[in-house]
Amino acid sequence: MLVELSIRDFAIIERLRLTFGPGFNALTGETGAGKSIIIDALGAILGERTGVEFVRAGAPSARVEGVFELPAGGSATLRAILDEFGLRDPDGADEPLILSREITANGRSTARVNGRTVTVGTLAQLGEQLVDIHGQSDHLTLLRPANHIDLLDRYAGLTVAREALSALVGELREIRGRLQRLDRDDRELARRIDLLRFQVDEIDAAKVKADEEEQLLAERRILVSAGRLVDLAERAYRRLSGGGDEAKPTRGALDLLRQVNTLLSELVTLDPTLEELRGSVEEQVYLLEDAAATVRDYRERIEGDPKRLEEIEERLTLLNDLKRKYGATLDEVIAFGANAADELNQIERSGEQAEALREQEAALLEAIGRGAAVLTAKRQEAGERLSNAVEAAIRELNMGRARFATQITATVDPDGVPVGERHLAFDDHGVDRVEFLLAANAGEPLKPLARVASGGETARLMLALKSILSEVDTTPTLVFDEVDVGVGGRSGQVVGEKLWGLTTGTSQHQVLCISHLPQIAAFADSHFKISKQQTDDRTISNVEQITAEERVDELAAMLDGVPLTDASRANARVMLERVAGWKAERRENGRSGKEQSVPSTTRRVKATAH
Repeated sequence: MLVELSIRDFAIIERLRLTFGPGFNALTGETGAGKSIIIDALGAILGERTGVEFVRAGAPSARVEGVFELPAGGSATLRAILDEFGLRDPDGADEPLILSREITANGRSTARVNGRTVTVGTLAQLGEQLVDIHGQSDHLTLLRPANHIDLLDRYAGLTVAREALSALVGELREIRGRLQRLDRDDRELARRIDLLRFQVDEIDAAKVKADEEEQLLAERRILVSAGRLVDLAERAYRRLSGGGDEAKPTRGALDLLRQVNTLLSELVTLDPTLEELRGSVEEQVYLLEDAAATVRDYRERIEGDPKRLEEIEERLTLLNDLKRKYGATLDEVIAFGANAADELNQIERSGEQAEALREQEAALLEAIGRGAAVLTAKRQEAGERLSNAVEAAIRELNMGRARFATQITATVDPDGVPVGERHLAFDDHGVDRVEFLLAANAGEPLKPLARVASGGETARLMLALKSILSEVDTTPTLVFDEVDVGVGGRSGQVVGEKLWGLTTGTSQHQVLCISHLPQIAAFADSHFKISKQQTDDRTISNVEQITAEERVDELAAMLDGVPLTDASRANARVMLERVAGWKAERRENGRSGKEQSVPSTTRRVKATAH
């Protein structure tokens, strides 16, 4: 549960630290005092979208921190998320969980869990397991039939079974996608086969090697420049070794260097200190002899071969043509050929593949049909129980003799899944379409909620569903933001009873509720008053937990306004005494195992196919 909420520079809240208790926590105050801002701040640490508009004017940043107490043996999903991101100390399983969010004035947002930086998405995953915020806009979700199947499945405990069915539907879609790709037009397929076969044959016939282009270019450069290379090599050799004719012989660098070596040898006989120099010159003689031999051999190897040059030019032309069609490099050409060969092989084997895929498709359709039939049966049974429970709850919420039904329908589709003797349309949820129906007054026919439910009735219906679903809801903290919208004083007490009831029994939720009705606030186990004040031309919101006597004044003000009167205070005390007595009676009934009787109702599930 939420133990503590700290807020700094968030909207009109400058500094605030709230300590919540178990049970029912009510927050009351005048309109505009900042009640919903507290819910917005809580939403920030639960991963909701939060922008710079929430940073208090003039402040560099806004910061919200929440401390949550994790019950022993709590949500396995929550602990799995913490373990996945390394956010829990294995030896400190029952330590508090601290979530924080900081939003700077320049729009940057930083999220942390137990001091470690995480993404906002991680906060959202944790938030779904910690707190369920039910705002005014959530009433509208009840009017959307697309949401009804989720509510029913939660009540029936079918989430895991539905996810398993959804996985099968995903496999079927993949199989059908592959079949669709295989079942293309025959003429288009024939054209594709011809093209692929031509491409594969052309690349195979060329026998392309990845590095041959560089080798061919190097060889071509030599052949094109053969005459020039021979001339340069000859001249270099003559400069090294000498040559020329008998009339005009030339001396090369080697001859001159040998003479220098001879002279140095004579010098060494007179001055041995020159031996090192003579050795160096002699070494250079050997190196030049090797160089001259290398140049000579190179000159003799070079031959002008016009035929070979022509072959190289033809080969390079072929390779360039292949690159123009199949890739910028020879590596890409080779890869293109391999891919084309693979595709050709797959197409040629498509008949075998299609047959295997159709067998898989048929098996998946049968499995989905069986799974959908099981879901339908469980939804019909749960729908009857839910309808009976909601009718009992809405009678307690002063909706008179209103009737509620869970309508479950299916659509016949020849391409659907087999269920019994029919084929039905399906999706990830199965074959069922679920819609809640309401007859707000006696004698009226059942109609979709959106067509008959008023704002107040919708709010009470949502509360009724919430109280029923809370028995299967593992989220420890439930937040209701002005759930009393459209609810009058006559129904306020019953709404308060329902909210307090969420904190008892097997569910044992912590409830936080923002309310304008004293009949609801009177049921709180902890009562917080929200007010605003102006300081130095700035509006600041303040929240404080009020004492028993202060509760009397707050409820009196909610009942009859200000200034307070003795009569309004007396009415507030009577209200608190009546609520205390009602709570005591319910606690005693809970300890003794007594249960309130629930009037029997007729079957409220409609199952049809059209």
